[in-house]
This record gives sequence, structure tokens and C-alpha cells, in this order.
Amino acid sequence: MYTHILNLYFDYYLFPIMKESKMKPEDSRYTNIDKSLHAAMSKLTSGLSPSALMAAYADWAVHLTSSPGKQSQLIEKAARKSLRLAGFIGGSTEQQGENEPCIEPLPFDKRFSDEAWKKWPFNLLYQSFLLNQQWWSNATTGVHGTTKQHENVMEFATRQVLDIFSPSNYLLTNPQLIEQTKKEGGQNLVRGMQNFMDDVQRTIGNKKPAGAEQFTVGKNLAVTAGKVVYRNSLMELIQYDAITEQVHPEPILIVPAWIMKYYILDLSTKNSLVKYLTEQGFTVFMISWKNPSEEDRNIGMSDYRELGVMEAIDTVSKITDNAKIHGIGYCLGGTLLSIAAAAMSRDGDDRFQTLSLLATQVDFSEAGELMLFINESQVSFLEDMMWEQGYLDAKEMSGAFQLLRSNDLIWSRMVHDYLMGERTPMNDLMAWNFDTTRMPYKMHSQYLRQLFLDNDLSEGRYLVDDKPISISDIRAPTFVVGTQKDHVAPWHSVYKFHLLSDTDVTFLLTSGGHNAGIVSEPGHPRRTYQIATTKKDAKYTDPQSWAEKQKTHEGSWWPELSTWLQRHSGKSITPPTLAAPKKKIEVICDAPGTYVMQD
Repeated sequence: MYTHILNLYFDYYLFPIMKESKMKPEDSRYTNIDKSLHAAMSKLTSGLSPSALMAAYADWAVHLTSSPGKQSQLIEKAARKSLRLAGFIGGSTEQQGENEPCIEPLPFDKRFSDEAWKKWPFNLLYQSFLLNQQWWSNATTGVHGTTKQHENVMEFATRQVLDIFSPSNYLLTNPQLIEQTKKEGGQNLVRGMQNFMDDVQRTIGNKKPAGAEQFTVGKNLAVTAGKVVYRNSLMELIQYDAITEQVHPEPILIVPAWIMKYYILDLSTKNSLVKYLTEQGFTVFMISWKNPSEEDRNIGMSDYRELGVMEAIDTVSKITDNAKIHGIGYCLGGTLLSIAAAAMSRDGDDRFQTLSLLATQVDFSEAGELMLFINESQVSFLEDMMWEQGYLDAKEMSGAFQLLRSNDLIWSRMVHDYLMGERTPMNDLMAWNFDTTRMPYKMHSQYLRQLFLDNDLSEGRYLVDDKPISISDIRAPTFVVGTQKDHVAPWHSVYKFHLLSDTDVTFLLTSGGHNAGIVSEPGHPRRTYQIATTKKDAKYTDPQSWAEKQKTHEGSWWPELSTWLQRHSGKSITPPTLAAPKKKIEVICDAPGTYVMQD
């Protein structure tokens, strides 16, 4: 009976999936049953592997159980914190409710910064919470024998659980909420309920968040004038109109990440990097990636390099009469650009005049908090999820990204939208962030395994055309940008390009995060940066020492990029034609093209 059920399951459910995806015959039906189960589980866990969390917990718990010294230390710390809290209570009583705190929040924690939290009994609530948070941080770290990743996972997971119980999250324990409710007679709660119901309806209907409808690609997003001059099955190539009488002879080719829509670099007219570069006299080309579907499941990293970067380079070279190219890559697009540049240098192709890498990693050994979710268990879990549907939807991994900044993206939003009853006004960057994309099964599996999990690129194992490549083969001068608050590509990790390269590297560290730090147009308030050039034969300086030595400049970093590119460009010429009809490169349609419109 059991065998019969398995046969039916395989014949009527799994076999069609295998047939459509062209899976290898050696994949057994039993393996496919496991994959199917894991795919179903992933929908309930937002793509997070329960096994990975259980393994981390078991590692920590077993080692803590066998560490009586650590247990004694934790008991002692608990007693000390109890005494500190008791002393704080006594001092607050004597000073009629106000007293100097016995513990300060972490620098990034702004939940308790309002003066209302200093009053009794709210000061007791948040002080108790912070002391408890600190104790659990001590409990989950420094346990001898626990692996570093499992330790990080346990500290992170414990922090997420504790954040649920933060007094800032609840009406009766948050003095700001109490005051606002009194002031408005509860109308804030009415608006909050309306906001909540609106969000529920939008989620069920698979609609964009409130306010996003104000922004439309081609109308007030991605509006810089240009033409699509090339299209293949994976990308469209946009050539932007020249707006100066003379241009630098070397064109710019921008390679954005395909895990996001390209127009983050061409948001609105006021904060478009593309528009800014054309105003500086550059001929700008941009790759716009296709949003893949189930049929694209077998598109891999090599396809993105060949059909994306290399065919774009070939097209740009034809249009500009074989001029050298300034390559600019953002995020994963920068990683892909680095791979292409290393392979080209290895093979004697010197078409790159310079490279500029924005928030880009080529060494993934310290890839920030995302590494919490990168291990064999997690990658296998994601692979099984992608195997069934042929792609990974960015929405399915939103849970992991939200957890990385749960205070800002989950709890603070709930308090602000549902208890305060206020809506944060939508802007162009936020609207772009909700315009999600998908990633093909094969590509994302290779990306996670070869780059994140195995770090093949930095260790000389990454193969292009069956031969390894090395970042050290790149000879073009390189401009590298890191952002101070980057959770995706931490600037210390971006800085590691110095360790792998054998060329002049100009490194710039700017304020802001992974996205907002890059979208930093002139006139943007409260922007600062540091910059310095390291010659290829100079001695190595560690990132912290580098940051301590460099002067801090006020303003946008975009002019620094423009100046650097101009310094590596020739004498100005007449702008090239749009497309190259004589070379059978025709204008296909107006920018922003069709691929960016794909849902």
C-alpha cells in the first residue's frame, strides 16, 4: 500500500515537475519527495531552515551544559544585574521617579530615547528589559566549543525573541503611545486599525504597500531619456541621450544587480546617478535585467556573464568605435563585473579603462549579518524551495531581511502604523524597494554556494570557461565604494578588495546604508565621506586604521566619482550616435524598456 502511494505521488506530481525542469535522470524519486517536503516547509518559514536553527541551538545548549564555569558566571551576572536594578529602583524612589539609568541602550537602539522613558514606572520597564537583553547576550556568547556561526545565530535568534517583549511595542507600557492616545482621544488607534486592515487587504490581494501607487516606472521613476539598443533573452541594454555638446571618449557601462530593478541608479530626476553622469559629459549605458520565470530555471552565473556583461560590452564597443569602457557595478552586479573583468584580463582582453564597484563584495568570508543564514542546511533548504518552482521570489526571503533589522522593519513599523496611527510617507527609494524581482534556480544556487558558502572567487577556485580566475589579474584602476551602515555588504568586507587586487585602488567610505548610501546626490542632507587612493605597490592598511587616518568630507560622493572618471578619460569628442545602424544595431524602443516592467 505504502509503495503504491509513493508511486502515485511520483507519477502524478513529481514526474511532471522533473519533466518541465529537465532534471537529471539520476535524481531519485525519494530525493524528490524530500525536496518537495522542504519546499512546502519553506513557505511557512519565509525561506529559513528550521534545521539550521535547531543545529545552532543544540551546539550552544550542549556546550553550555558541559561548562559549569560559564554557568556560574551567568548566575553571578544575574545576581549583579538584580542588585543594579534594585539600586536603580531605590534611587528612583528617592528622586521621585527619575534617576540616572543603570544601563544604556546600544548605539543603534533608539526605542527609549524619548524623555518620557525617564519617568517612573517606564524607566523601570525599559531598564529591566535592557538588563535582561544584556544577560542573554552574555549567555549566548563566549560558550567554549560553540562554533562562531552557531554562536552568532543564537545571539541573533535570542535578540529577536526578546524584541517581541520590548515595552516599546505595547500601548500600556509605552509612555509615548499613552500620551498620544490621551491627546487624540483614541483616534490614533482607530487610524491604526484602518492601516492594519488596509495592509491585510493589500497582502491578500498581492498589491503594493500604501503610497507606492504614486510612483510609476517611466513616469516619475526611471525617466532619464534614452533608447533600448540591444535585447536578448536575459537583458536589455539602454543607451542614454547625450545632453552635452562634447563627451568623454570612454563610455560608461553600468551593471546593476539582478536581484533588484536597475532603476535604483535612475530613480527620480533629482537623485539619478545616470542623469548626473550624463550631465558630467559621459555616454552612459545601463543593463536592465529580465525578471525570470519558471522557464528560466536553468539560467546560471555563466549566462549572466556571457549574455549580460559580455554582450553588453560587445554592443557598447560597436556603438563607440571600440573605445575603452568605464565599467560600474552595483552590489551583485559589481561582483559579476569583477568576475568578467578578471576573466577578460586573464584572456588578454583590455577593453576596460577603469572599474567602479559600488557596495560590492569579492570576498564573502565576512559578508555581514546575512552570513547568519548561509550554511549547508540553509542553502540546501533554499535550493529545494527553488527546485520546485524554478526560481526564488524576493518576497519569499523578505522574512530574513526583515529579521536583520527587526526593530526598524517590524516592531517600529507596527508601533508607528498601527498604534500611533501614522503612515510614513512613501518616497521613490521605498517604492523601488517594493518592486521585487525573482532569481533563477540555477543561478541563485551557484551564487550562494560558490560565492557565499565556499568563497571560491577570493580563493582562486571560481571557474570561467573551465579555468580559474583571480581578482589579482585585474589591471584597470578601480574605484571602490563602501557604506557605513551596510547590512548586505559591510564596508569592512568591501574593503577586502585591497587584499585581492594588484592595481591602484581608490576607496571611498560614505555615510548611509546599502541603498541610501549609494543614492547620495549633491545636495543630499547629512552626507559625509572619506576617500584615499592606495597604489598597487603600497603596503597594506587595515580598514579601521584607514578610517582613522582619512579626513571626513561633507556632501555627496558622486562628484568624487565623476572627477576620478574624468582623470582616467581622454579628450572630449562628439557624442556617438544612438545605436549603430550601419553595424546592424538598431533602436528597439524608448527607455526604460520592457524588461523593467515585468512583474
